[in-house]
Amino acid sequence: METSGAERRLAAIFVADVAGYSRLMGDDPEATVQTLTDCRADFASHIANHRGRVVNAPGDSILAEFGSVLDAVSCAMDIQQVLAEKNSVLPEQRRMRFRIGVTLGDVLVKDGALYGDGVNIAARLEALAEPGGVCISGKAYDEVASRLPLHFDFLGEREVKNIANAVRTYRVRSRDAAAMDAKPISALAGEGAQPRGGSATEHRSAQAPGMPSIAVLAFQNMSGDPEQEYFSDGISEDIITDLSRLSGLNITARNSSFAYKGQAKDLRQVGKELGVRYVLEGSVRKAGQRVRITAQLIDTETGNHVWAGRFDRNLDDIFAIQDEITEEIVIALDVTLLRGEIRRIWGKYLKTVEARAIYRAGSTLFDSPTRELNIDSRQKFEQVRNLEPDSPVGYNGLGWTHWYDARYGWSGDRAQSLDLASGLVQEALAKDDTYPAANILLGGIHLLKGEYEQAIDAVGRAEAFAPNHSHVMAFSAMALHFSGDYKEATVKAQRAIRLSPVPPAWHVGMLAMACYGLGQYDEAIGAAGEALAVDAHELEARLYKTAAHEALGQHDQAAAEAREMQRSEPGFTLAAFAATQPYQDRAVLDVLLELLRKAGLPQ
Repeated sequence: METSGAERRLAAIFVADVAGYSRLMGDDPEATVQTLTDCRADFASHIANHRGRVVNAPGDSILAEFGSVLDAVSCAMDIQQVLAEKNSVLPEQRRMRFRIGVTLGDVLVKDGALYGDGVNIAARLEALAEPGGVCISGKAYDEVASRLPLHFDFLGEREVKNIANAVRTYRVRSRDAAAMDAKPISALAGEGAQPRGGSATEHRSAQAPGMPSIAVLAFQNMSGDPEQEYFSDGISEDIITDLSRLSGLNITARNSSFAYKGQAKDLRQVGKELGVRYVLEGSVRKAGQRVRITAQLIDTETGNHVWAGRFDRNLDDIFAIQDEITEEIVIALDVTLLRGEIRRIWGKYLKTVEARAIYRAGSTLFDSPTRELNIDSRQKFEQVRNLEPDSPVGYNGLGWTHWYDARYGWSGDRAQSLDLASGLVQEALAKDDTYPAANILLGGIHLLKGEYEQAIDAVGRAEAFAPNHSHVMAFSAMALHFSGDYKEATVKAQRAIRLSPVPPAWHVGMLAMACYGLGQYDEAIGAAGEALAVDAHELEARLYKTAAHEALGQHDQAAAEAREMQRSEPGFTLAAFAATQPYQDRAVLDVLLELLRKAGLPQ
């Protein structure tokens, strides 16, 4: 990064972001924009009153700087109180809640913009805060703990991306809120309240302030048959999918929660590592046509059971069991459903166990696509379509395989592959136009055809139908990036990673691409490095890392990355790569290709 004319100083950094912004926009964009405008005015006023300055306000985010961490934390708590009062007169589904992170750190100031670890740490703290809440770093805590009339909950030392050392993290609450938490549960929930549920279940209220966050771990296969792994994993995945469609719940992506599969685990530690309040774990035993499923929902802060249940049923009832488990979680956590959500969440896309198992085996394609895996998945999705011709799933899966052919040039006839994908996605949407994966695919097809506005519209619909799905957010970032909106692409990519603390490599690679687009080359290099640590064959991460090094004048590092690229992909050419990058502004692509050529990659 060019530092000429830059000033280095110690500052309090304040980052805010709207929780559930995509869902709000999907429901009512005009009202959301108006509410956001009003909120920004409140932020600007309070920041100025606390002797701070607004540095930037991209999308639904706000970055501010203060000379005093006392001012920054006081401002954060004051603005949250004001916004809570304004929200109280709005319908639940229209309330706009911000997360705020504050730290004290060294920053570089150039032309009014801020750079450095302080900005990164504040953004990570914001992601850890609850909607309507504030999180601060240990450095900020040391300055304010004895000087402000607030309550601080230690959340542990959190590993944060691109920062070498773990960050001490604290949640900030008013004294009144802390006193409320100390009251008996019955006093908070109402005396005599009775839980809902079937036999062999137990409930307790352990509702955290704001939107609840939950991770579903891979259910343990108790059948003694390794072939049943798909079955037990599938139950966990289906519950994740159901919960990810809830706008009132933050659900960690499968890639992150399944990272603990087969491990002896301390659920409190799992909660800290994934940044969630609740964890669902369970087991599956299948024998013939009978199945037994046990499940328990744990509050990771206290270790208490929020809900537990056991289900002994015929195999034909498996989907009903999954519905019941999802419903019990919604009830136990007091999640408010928007109108129409119940139908979407509990309407199943596949009806048979066989079709679901085959689809799951093919869906590994979406985490790390390769030509060979694409061919294998196509065969599996064809089986799914034949088994369940009235479901959108098989048609959509097949459509994706042709989209990948077009995206990466695997078929030899890009136009034909896009035509095949288009026909299949239209069949999927005709079965169910709310199916999120089909709307994302439609957006991807528009993108490759150069129809950028239609692409963004389609992924926006997918976000409305699945506001907490990491893949949806990552594909949204892709559409925005190639359309030229790099700031919003960065927001979406960060959201995808936030939903999946152990994300697929391409999600992090998407963040690298978005940072590159913004000219944040150091950040792009860091994100690409993380993507490559997950998957050393993540081609785009390697290439954008190469280009970022070259853009910074770090030719030796760029050349080393280019040599590694040629070693892992011997037939690589810039011409073939260019065909996979559907930039609306071709000048951006030309600059990228020139940087890669300078690094030593062949035309």
